[in-house]
Amino acid sequence: MSRALRKYNKGRIVLVGGAAAVVVSGAVIAGSALAGETPAKGASASTYASPGAITCPEVEGSLPVVPASAQAEVSRNLELLDTQVGEANKRLADTVGQGGANFVQNAILGPLEDKRIATLNRIETAIGRTAAKPEGLEKLAPCTLGDGEVGAGEAGNADGQAGADQGAGAEDGDQGSGDAAAVGTISCPEVEGSLPAVPASAQAEVSRNLELLDTQVGEVNKRLADTVGQGGANFVQNAILGPLEDKRIATLNRIETAIGRTAAKPEGLEKLAPCTLNK
Repeated sequence: MSRALRKYNKGRIVLVGGAAAVVVSGAVIAGSALAGETPAKGASASTYASPGAITCPEVEGSLPVVPASAQAEVSRNLELLDTQVGEANKRLADTVGQGGANFVQNAILGPLEDKRIATLNRIETAIGRTAAKPEGLEKLAPCTLGDGEVGAGEAGNADGQAGADQGAGAEDGDQGSGDAAAVGTISCPEVEGSLPAVPASAQAEVSRNLELLDTQVGEVNKRLADTVGQGGANFVQNAILGPLEDKRIATLNRIETAIGRTAAKPEGLEKLAPCTLNK
């Protein structure tokens, strides 16, 4: 591992139970309320018990030697992984005491995993341009919540992220349903027509991921309908379109990788990831 990456990583890695993990702690909330206590109306997030902190597997130690040509891009994505965990921990602290039983998994840990998969795939691709491409970094994507209640949820914040997280929890019945016609539908660029000839050995995996792209759009259109009238001005972008784009990037990267194992790897499918809301 290069000196630059070692310097960047200094003081960042904590050993947990013998396994290396990056721990980026969110604000620790003073617990003036008893665990599980229903807060008084208007109580702020700071009156709730601490939700704990999200911990993610350490990535840098699992990388091969990084070529000089990929150094900057890999370092940038390693920093992004830390930023993502920091943002998730802040959201965890800001939303303690709200949401349903599956809120943290659906609104925080799940979207965080999707973001990490996309970032890890970019690291693999960067290294693979001039050296042997590492495979399987996606196994480092899932993160866990320690020392807190998994039911923590959205308390709201000034930038409209409150509505975003509420929307993410809608699949578990935390939000009321609405009229889909009132918000329109989400449409995404067609992918299959942009693919090269798919080798027979990759056909099953590519087909599976193409089906997953369709499933993802179906799920967000349902969420869009179920959460109509919820959240602020940036709700759809933050809670639906943004997370959908992260999922699509990860899926498109898997398609590229599947084809690239036995044929020329297609590049740039990520440009098909962003979707739009049609009213």
